[in-house]
Amino acid sequence: MNQQNNNLLTNQQRRQFLVSLSKYSGLAALSALPLGTPLAAQKKHINGIRIAASSAFTRLVFDLDGPVKHSIFTLDNPARVVIDIKQARLLRSLPALNPKTSGLIRSIRSAPRGKQDLRVVLDLTHAALPKSILLKPGKDRGYRLVIDLKDERVNFAENKQRHAKPKKLRDVIVAIDAGHGGKDPGAVGRRGTKEKDVALAVAKKLERLIQKEKGVKAVMIRSRDEYISLRGRIKKAREKNADLFISIHADAFRRRSASGSSVFTLSTKGATSEAAKWLANKENSAELFGDISIKHHDKAVASLILELAQTSTIESSLDIGQDILVNLKRIGKVHRGHVEQANFAVLKSPDIPSVLIETAFLSNPNEEKKLRTRAYQHKLASAMVRGVKDYFKHNAPPDSILADLNERTYG
Repeated sequence: MNQQNNNLLTNQQRRQFLVSLSKYSGLAALSALPLGTPLAAQKKHINGIRIAASSAFTRLVFDLDGPVKHSIFTLDNPARVVIDIKQARLLRSLPALNPKTSGLIRSIRSAPRGKQDLRVVLDLTHAALPKSILLKPGKDRGYRLVIDLKDERVNFAENKQRHAKPKKLRDVIVAIDAGHGGKDPGAVGRRGTKEKDVALAVAKKLERLIQKEKGVKAVMIRSRDEYISLRGRIKKAREKNADLFISIHADAFRRRSASGSSVFTLSTKGATSEAAKWLANKENSAELFGDISIKHHDKAVASLILELAQTSTIESSLDIGQDILVNLKRIGKVHRGHVEQANFAVLKSPDIPSVLIETAFLSNPNEEKKLRTRAYQHKLASAMVRGVKDYFKHNAPPDSILADLNERTYG
């Protein structure tokens, strides 16, 4: 994962953040009179600032008219966060904040830095851990620089709790989705091999291998030849409280020479369009994240909550996908040397890291022949299991048996 994306929360932190945001106390939209000074054409404009806050977390969003480079650091006595934004200028002044709605931020100050840059200083109520990411434009949104602040006292409490022995540890749950099924056969090879049959065969082998791993539990989205809607698959995974969703498929293409395995995660564009659907659907909004409802929040707050969850989930999905792809390379050819991103509906759960694996091409006669064999199906499942183990070696939920085993094994 690159340095810029180090702001992303672990699965456990994301869930805790979402719970705390469900008790959200307000949204501050900061705006005032234009400064009136002509701006250099090359400078990026900051059109506004938004804040979503809870007792432990605060998110600050700079709305921009283009991409910017930035750096961030902290100062002590008193606690401050300093954000330097290259070649940027505020279009509006910064008013004082309301302590009841601004979370960890007590006040905001800004000043030019040199001739081109802008420095923004956040005066904090308590020391905080800052992390940042620049988000590309989405539907009805431009570039956004997102600053997340986590109360250091919460971090200390989490570390203390992590080292304390939990009362009851749980299994990491992996939802296995055999693509297609029933009336939907998927791709069909020249020898009549149906994608739905290959997917189910590999899925069952993956289930058996996962069940052998201590601290990991597999749940099947379908165990027989039946049709389940794409939304229904996501719903079943969420009902099982899955920590990971793996959808298994077999590819096809008009050129018979196309070959190799592929791993996909959800694209940012797909996440943005999905967020709009969640926000528009009151039933979805009511059930999102289990007992957390976003339907009582206004659209801006609900959007920030979804954006946080989806950004973190996609990054986790990319990490898992990369671990699986590395292991697939060891057993055969891969179609692309990197994890790809696409707008697959089955990957759109905003709170479960999800990957879609195209095992091989049924349209390729050689690969169709291999996909029909139990030996190659077992190789594929084994590579997936190794990828899952590699990821959870460093990313197991803190309340899981696997996290306890990892700590005792790797320290």
